[in-house]
Amino acid sequence: MSGLLITFEGGEGAGKSTQIPLLADHLKKCGFEVVVTREPGGSPGAEAVRHVILSGAAETYGPAMEALLFAAARSDHIDQKIRPALDAGQIVLCDRFIDSSRVYQGISGNLDQQFMQSVERITVAGTLPDLTFILDIPAEKGLARAGLRRGDEAADRFEKETIATHEARRQAFLAIARAEPQRCKVIDADRPVEMISAEIAALTDALLQSCEVTANG
Repeated sequence: MSGLLITFEGGEGAGKSTQIPLLADHLKKCGFEVVVTREPGGSPGAEAVRHVILSGAAETYGPAMEALLFAAARSDHIDQKIRPALDAGQIVLCDRFIDSSRVYQGISGNLDQQFMQSVERITVAGTLPDLTFILDIPAEKGLARAGLRRGDEAADRFEKETIATHEARRQAFLAIARAEPQRCKVIDADRPVEMISAEIAALTDALLQSCEVTANG
């Protein structure tokens, strides 16, 4: 049995890192094998690239370079972790995936869409999400959450940008959801954690039922 790839997308402070473990626990209680991972990162090679990207070391080379670094990290991540888990029939929960590249580099970076589509096609080689949760929250509230979570640590390459930039990214995620409503489910992330997790669990259960996926194969 082929597994399922479920991705979580959204702006800074949307709550992805909170909701992913909650869904993982729900699925494990239902008897499924679950792999939790993230981007950039998720494999040794990709984690090394993550440091380069989030430190801002590649920023001076422009968004095209960042897009290629993300693609290199994603290719390694898919080959080393995601695809083997899917082949084993596991459910993969990934914090960010292709939609973040589409938004952060493609739209915010003003990169040519044909270039981005070509890079994506080569990188994922057919490994695409079965379901994507887009956690939606106003940029100002999300950044405030991210600041509390970060504490005294410095903002990373993307968190440090303006509220206007973050709000533009929010709208870009929503546009992707409108274009691909079967795959993308917009979740109001400006609610109590329990309400959000219950909606995510229900939508995931519905996908599993429609795909006739059962626990332990």
